[in-house]
Amino acid sequence: MKDFFKQYSPFYKNYKLEIFYSILGILMVALATAGTAYAIQPLLDDIFINKDQQMLYIMPFIVIALYATKGFGGYIQTYFISYIGQDITRIVRDNLFSHVLKLDISFFQKTHGGELVSRIINDINRIQAAVSNNLAEILRESLTIVALVSLVIYRSPELAFYGLVVLPLAVYPLTRLAKRMKKLSFKSQESNSDITSSLTESFNNIEIIKANSTENMETKKFSVFNMIFFKYNMKAVKTNALTSPVMETLGAIAFGAVILVGGSKVVSGELSTGEFSSFIAALFMLYTPIKRISSLYNKMQDAFAANERINNIFAIKPNITSGDITQIEDVKNINFLNVSLKYDDLVALKNINLEVKKGEILALVGDSGGGKSSLINLLIRFYDVNSGEIKIDNKNIKDFDLQALRDCVSIVTQRVYIFNDTIASNVAYGQELDEIKVIEALKKAHAYDFVSKMKKGIHTTLDEFGTNLSGGQRQRIAIARALYKEPKILILDEATSALDNKSESIISEVINEVSPNRITIVIAHRLSTIKNASKIAVFKAGEIVDIGTQEELLKSSQEYQRLYNSANF
Repeated sequence: MKDFFKQYSPFYKNYKLEIFYSILGILMVALATAGTAYAIQPLLDDIFINKDQQMLYIMPFIVIALYATKGFGGYIQTYFISYIGQDITRIVRDNLFSHVLKLDISFFQKTHGGELVSRIINDINRIQAAVSNNLAEILRESLTIVALVSLVIYRSPELAFYGLVVLPLAVYPLTRLAKRMKKLSFKSQESNSDITSSLTESFNNIEIIKANSTENMETKKFSVFNMIFFKYNMKAVKTNALTSPVMETLGAIAFGAVILVGGSKVVSGELSTGEFSSFIAALFMLYTPIKRISSLYNKMQDAFAANERINNIFAIKPNITSGDITQIEDVKNINFLNVSLKYDDLVALKNINLEVKKGEILALVGDSGGGKSSLINLLIRFYDVNSGEIKIDNKNIKDFDLQALRDCVSIVTQRVYIFNDTIASNVAYGQELDEIKVIEALKKAHAYDFVSKMKKGIHTTLDEFGTNLSGGQRQRIAIARALYKEPKILILDEATSALDNKSESIISEVINEVSPNRITIVIAHRLSTIKNASKIAVFKAGEIVDIGTQEELLKSSQEYQRLYNSANF
């Protein structure tokens, strides 16, 4: 708990005025509660026993004032504390999302997207109450306890001893319950992540689920996660609910002792009926905030567990770090020097030596898993080499600022990424939107013909994943996005695979047209795409086995001849 509030205490300095109003509201509630218990003594002794008519007319206004103060104080506290909590969680969620986006691509490949969604939304929601409402309620109930204990001791120190002696006895069972609550909260949150992951996976793969009629299978899988989540939640409810009977039982023992001792004092005349009633009322009121604090402390365990999960993400640091060179004016050549790469224990590339110059088209060919995409991943620093180095204009790419490096590269992959936004925004993604430039890019990608026929043209909003476009249309939008960026390095990883022969031929012409001003790297299995390549690198099992033009390779490379004659090529 100490570490939790140490972590979030720096946030509170930004809410001085809100905290002042919140504390004012808390004090109003605490003092009004104690005042209500105190008012019982004059109500009974002065009005009902001594028949004081003046007090009869004054007391209703006192009661109204006390409850109005309590209600208004509660309103002030709730509003300003909620504002603080909502704003802190907003900031933490922004920070966590920003942190996650900056982590290495390997992190995302090993971490389920649904789990990240759960951390950013559900876990942070769980800490919201802890940094605001729960904390305020603990403070309010603590001040109320102080006020009521003071009143109880003021009325009768001896009776206060019998009434309060059970409080230390409650510490041990309540501590045990809090520890169990934290463990259950952690498991519940892990289970909630499984549910979110299952939902995300199902919705992302809805087409394959429908195609294979596996709706019932996925429902059963989800039901298992849902049942586990339900069981953990019910265990948490049971643990939290035990707080009340523990306090009720201990409180009953204390009340029994107070009634026995206090009743004898009333009978003997040492205490008036009003004083004893005021004492009893204060004692009754005292156990309510004590129970609330115990319950709140258990609920806080949920936030502590969530915060541990959040901190686990914050503790992960990217291994791919930026260099100091922030300007890349031009790219004249790229050199791969003895480059090797391993994914954990899997060797992806071995001793790659390759050079490509401005104006050249480099084609990478080979069977799936040969290392072609891995080479691209190294160039844009999704991964770093295990040995060797990659140089751009004789400078190691690790010396370049990551944003500067990636700003000069456009890549179109096998998987097409479409955002739920307009066609123009999709094409200009990450760049300043220029409608004329968007249209030019669409024309180059052979996409403007179908875009111009849409009702809103380039302002047409695309569905999530671009489901209101065909596969070929989505691919051409992605190619237009790459060309819009006017990159110094253009990479096409199976970029024409979804296009018909006519469109693919036009894109090949576009590649030939734009290549003189940049370095172009093409990964392809279709012969027509690479027939005009300046050089072709043939990959096999992570190594380059041959390099040359298509004409040269057809004469000298058995591996290329095999690929050339293959039905898949």
